[in-house]
Amino acid sequence: MPENAATMHNVIIEDRKKISMTGITDVGSFDEETLNIQSQNGCITVHGENLQITKLSLDSGELCAEGIINSLVYSAPAVKGKSLFSKMFG
Repeated sequence: MPENAATMHNVIIEDRKKISMTGITDVGSFDEETLNIQSQNGCITVHGENLQITKLSLDSGELCAEGIINSLVYSAPAVKGKSLFSKMFG
């Protein structure tokens, strides 16, 4: 296994019915239509129908879910430790 395999982030979508991810650090929230996931590369939002998490291991950073996958969107991780004032003037 490569030295950085534990920190790699991958996404595999099979026939829009199954999604497998590695490099997951947290699951913020989820329901049948939305999964909000934190990865080492930023936040991931998966939209779909009848979504169910079938496997979750934060120790190994793995997540699998099934359902109808309509979209997957990455967003930048939240900036921690800076106030609005320091962002505007700092």
